[in-house]
Amino acid sequence: MTSVNGVVFPGGLREDGLPAGLSDPARLAAVRATGLLDTGPEEAFDDLARLAVAATGCTRAFITLVDDQRSFWKSRVGPDAPAARQAPVRRSFCYFLVGLEGEPFVVDDAATDPRTRDHPSAAPVDVGAWAGYPVLGPGGEVLGSMCVVDDVPHRWRPDELKALATLARAVSNELNLRHSLTTSRAALATARTALSTSTELARSLQDSLLPPTLTPVPGLETAASYLPAEGDRVVGDFYDLFQATAQWWCTVLGDVCGHGTEAAKVTALARYTLRAEATRTLSPAAILTRLNAAMLDQHSPRFLTAVHVTFRTTRGGVAGRLCLAGHPPALIRRADGRVIPVGRTGTLLGIVRDVTLTDVRFRLAPGDSLLLYTDGATEARPPASTHGVERPQLTEEGLALVLADCHDMTARQVVTHIGSVVAEHNHDHPDDDTALLALRVPPRPERHTA
Repeated sequence: MTSVNGVVFPGGLREDGLPAGLSDPARLAAVRATGLLDTGPEEAFDDLARLAVAATGCTRAFITLVDDQRSFWKSRVGPDAPAARQAPVRRSFCYFLVGLEGEPFVVDDAATDPRTRDHPSAAPVDVGAWAGYPVLGPGGEVLGSMCVVDDVPHRWRPDELKALATLARAVSNELNLRHSLTTSRAALATARTALSTSTELARSLQDSLLPPTLTPVPGLETAASYLPAEGDRVVGDFYDLFQATAQWWCTVLGDVCGHGTEAAKVTALARYTLRAEATRTLSPAAILTRLNAAMLDQHSPRFLTAVHVTFRTTRGGVAGRLCLAGHPPALIRRADGRVIPVGRTGTLLGIVRDVTLTDVRFRLAPGDSLLLYTDGATEARPPASTHGVERPQLTEEGLALVLADCHDMTARQVVTHIGSVVAEHNHDHPDDDTALLALRVPPRPERHTA
């Protein structure tokens, strides 16, 4: 017997009815060689899992290593993640990829698909839809999967699956790079020296791309800050504020996936492309669409999320348009303390040619503030300590509450206050860089009558 519920496994089945490929000695040796089984989370993998969620709109994403008995989650992103980091292999959909020798496995409706409707995890963990692509070892061994899970049925679009396939290759590349670096001590020492030099160059390039001060906008308060992650890792958070035409201004804040020199190169490409395109159109969606094309034409090895704003000052304050490309929503704090998210979720940049991006109009009145931020703010969490201890993130809701408390603060005070709260939340040991940018319309002076 080589098939289960219509799924044909080329290598046949074990006595327990699972694919025989799970027990292949060469595959198991490759899984063990990663050195990642029973290890804690790492940002290198969590970043890719978060991108999978952003690219597909799903609720959960996992990067999984599969041995002959269990599925181990090296990364898991999404609400209500279980305390355990593993599950019996029978309760994981990942064995399909191993048994299919690396073919992707995609299910639109797990409850009705004959391949999965009787799967022991379909109903208990709310698997409405599932899509997974293989993570491969140096010899092509199927080590596990990069997968996303939706709580409800999901008709997968070609661009979503293409993005997931790309992210699975990125995970494989990360594992294979680590393997190559550990094959000889001499190679490792040389690589460390090269990495140190590369890090220094990347940090210098990144620093040169962040304006030391923001260009003043008449009638508007502006402020920005860049809070680097702990250690020498260089990532691609960036921001900019510039005048596009006589009346219109642009501000942008972005986050490049990955780190090092390649991320800094993409930051440079983004900053200069956005400035050039802003002189040709006032539509943030059109500007970001052209940046996406530039990244693909340059064969950019990194992905990018961004929020772009085009605005002008008016007698009543500020009028503008805003577009999100895979980025968290901007926040507007009204003078009375209400906080409103702004923006419609759009496609992240640098993966597919056809992106869906939408301009959203907004206005700021006297006393109102607009906050742009990278996910280093919302995902700030205490440093890792005892295994299994909860590390709560600040979250978008938490950031909104912090902004709501910024009574009568200037733009500079808003950025400083939020930066201090983020630092306090992560105990001054940030896992990720954080960029913040605030615009504020000064309140009108009070009139005193005799």
